[in-house]
Amino acid sequence: MKRTPAALWIWYRGTPFIGFQRQPDGLTVQEALEDALRKAGVPYPVMPAGRTDRGVHARMQVVSVRLPPCYTSEMLAERLPPHAPPDLGLCVARRPPEGFHAQWSAAGKEYRYRIQLGGRASEAWQPFVMEPSTEPRLEGLALAPERLAEQLGAAVGCRDFYAFHEHSSLRKPRTLTSATLHELGNGLFEARLRGDGFGRYQVRYLVGSALLTAAGALSEELYRSALDSSTTIPGLKAPAKGLVLWEVHYPAKVDPFPAEERALPPGLPLGPPFSFPAEAGSSEAA
Repeated sequence: MKRTPAALWIWYRGTPFIGFQRQPDGLTVQEALEDALRKAGVPYPVMPAGRTDRGVHARMQVVSVRLPPCYTSEMLAERLPPHAPPDLGLCVARRPPEGFHAQWSAAGKEYRYRIQLGGRASEAWQPFVMEPSTEPRLEGLALAPERLAEQLGAAVGCRDFYAFHEHSSLRKPRTLTSATLHELGNGLFEARLRGDGFGRYQVRYLVGSALLTAAGALSEELYRSALDSSTTIPGLKAPAKGLVLWEVHYPAKVDPFPAEERALPPGLPLGPPFSFPAEAGSSEAA
């Protein structure tokens, strides 16, 4: 009998993991998820929408997996959660539309990066927020949210982001459709970047370099030149702990997850680093 496909929407806090992809040393999201799947009766590997690096969190990571004969997505939704570790969970398990693939069907992603621009991060948020005052190249420099929003917005468009991602990533044009800054309250801000694809560390280099430029530690001329002509610059890779893979987007005809589910994800923990729905009252700084 044929194995049936399933689409899983999972979340995780990246702090205890050394990344998504299975590696020889250290716990990975893939290892923890596949171990939980085996205990739930699904002994097959998963294929994610994309890999996240050490310490990066995910509000919405999507994975494809095959289920054994006579095993349904509904059974998996019931059997998997008890075997998952505390920092990894399942929102939805569903049989996807015909032709769906977590990675190859994806049309784009949204990442969010949290930055404490005023005061100190609360105890609950400290593990999930970048505090510029702890970065040697930003220490003691003034950071106006409006300036940061301006530099982030300058990156929007279809361009070669070679200066802002690891050179091991494929060099090709990528489209950043939006890059905005939002105030969450108590000095906490969130950069939201949405695009059709991202190279390795691209969000972290973009946010870090925009911070340097906004603070005057990197000239705006160099920053804009890197965006326009891919000129290499002494940018800043912002720390992983502030980054969340927020959402994976698919064309409507193959999307397993309806809009109302995306707006109110079942089973997603409230509070940091997901904070849903507390952000509803946030304002945009751009």
